[in-house]
Amino acid sequence: MFILMAMLFGVLIGLLLPADFSPPMAYATYLSVGFLAGMDSLVGAIRAGMEGKFRLGLFVSGFLVNVLLAALITWIGDRLGVDLYMAAIVTFGVRLFNNLGYIRRDIVLDYYGVDSSLPPHAAKVSAASSYAYEQDEAIEQLKDN
Repeated sequence: MFILMAMLFGVLIGLLLPADFSPPMAYATYLSVGFLAGMDSLVGAIRAGMEGKFRLGLFVSGFLVNVLLAALITWIGDRLGVDLYMAAIVTFGVRLFNNLGYIRRDIVLDYYGVDSSLPPHAAKVSAASSYAYEQDEAIEQLKDN
């Protein structure tokens, strides 16, 4: 219910803003870093939901901490005259694409009916280790004779 109300609130704000609204250029860096931090949290929540590990409290706290930390890093960088916001962009970008990769992998594996909880080469490793174990037993038997 909370999520639906937040979505409706966002749509209402979007409808009430004038069509030619654009934020001041001074805030462009803050908005871009905040947007990327929010997208990272959202995609991470989707991944957690697909894995059955989603917790609303963790999502909300992670979202707020990510956005506030990104804004703080950007603000400190502005005060120092250094582009520290690039660190946040790289960090959130890498996490975003990693989470998207896991989501894509789970969707593709589910489509083909593969158990995504197993490592990719689990069947091959298991077969190879049992074959090696059988060979070791055969060698031991030959030594005993």
